[in-house]
Amino acid sequence: MIDEQTEKPRSSFWKELPILLGVAILVAVLVRAFVLQTFFIPSPSMENTLKIDDRVLVNKLVYDFRSPHRGEVIVFKAPTTWSGNPQGEDFIKRVIGVGGDHVVYDAGQDSRLVINGKPLDEPFIFPGNKAADQDFDITVPQGRLWVMGDHREASGDSLEHWQQSGEDINEATIPEDQVVGRAFTIFWPPSRATWLTVPKQFDGIPNS
Repeated sequence: MIDEQTEKPRSSFWKELPILLGVAILVAVLVRAFVLQTFFIPSPSMENTLKIDDRVLVNKLVYDFRSPHRGEVIVFKAPTTWSGNPQGEDFIKRVIGVGGDHVVYDAGQDSRLVINGKPLDEPFIFPGNKAADQDFDITVPQGRLWVMGDHREASGDSLEHWQQSGEDINEATIPEDQVVGRAFTIFWPPSRATWLTVPKQFDGIPNS
């Protein structure tokens, strides 16, 4: 009787193992598809906030309940005119302006971006970079985002595509429905692990 009792649980475990593995795989697929996803950083466009080969964790659910906010680091599906890849490509940038925002840069007046009349200090941009390499004065269309890399001189972002498109604001901005999610933490390498919080300098920016 003792032998029979010990054999039965073993048999039950091996029968249930494929089911348990299937459930685990299904949960992992659902989480990746709808909740969280990891991305690696392939370029210097967000230095020094994000460095090449950093791994970030992206919340894919948050923007189902609200729009992106200024200062957040987002992953989005880049337009083909941005990436040159008809198969699609994910970009990562910082949100500078949301729908309705008036964003201005005038090197002759101030060395800072001005959003809705409020100058923005940006201690997070790459050392030695200017806030922009060209004067501009734009209003972000509703439902779209003006995004820029923290390494301004190495970033293919809204300003670059505004310039290249002949100052077409729709070509320069990203539709909100193309945003994959918010990057909220660096988790690899461990020495770089940190939360990607919104810089406090965005707190004083008034709504449009």
